[in-house]
Amino acid sequence: MTPTDINLVKNSFRQIVPIADQAAALFYARLFELDPSLRPLFRGDMREQGRKLMTMIATAVAALERIDTIVPVIRQLGARHVAYGVREEHYGTVGVALLWTLEKGLGPEFTPAVREAWTSTYTLLANTMIDAAKTAQPSAA
Repeated sequence: MTPTDINLVKNSFRQIVPIADQAAALFYARLFELDPSLRPLFRGDMREQGRKLMTMIATAVAALERIDTIVPVIRQLGARHVAYGVREEHYGTVGVALLWTLEKGLGPEFTPAVREAWTSTYTLLANTMIDAAKTAQPSAA
């Protein structure tokens, strides 16, 4: 990620923070619309799940200049998601739902450059989680 990408992500996320609860609700509604089979993976309070999501995104955004400091946490998260039933293909759907949510939340501020910066950010994080998930899964013999 370039310094420009990092600035675009950080600045755009600052605009999402005041509407974090609504953004999280939009995200999950879109996620379940895109893939209804994901709904059973979320058994708890969805408002709390939304807060956790936004906190995780905020943590990642805050650490973009020093991404190596959060890679261990992102890897642990990816490994834990295996136990929840998350599969590699789900990360693509999550990415689509995230970008859609950002577009809705940012409106005209969601420029092509902002979209690309968020795509790069999400791809980096998702690939880290996917890699950790693969190493967490028992090998098929």
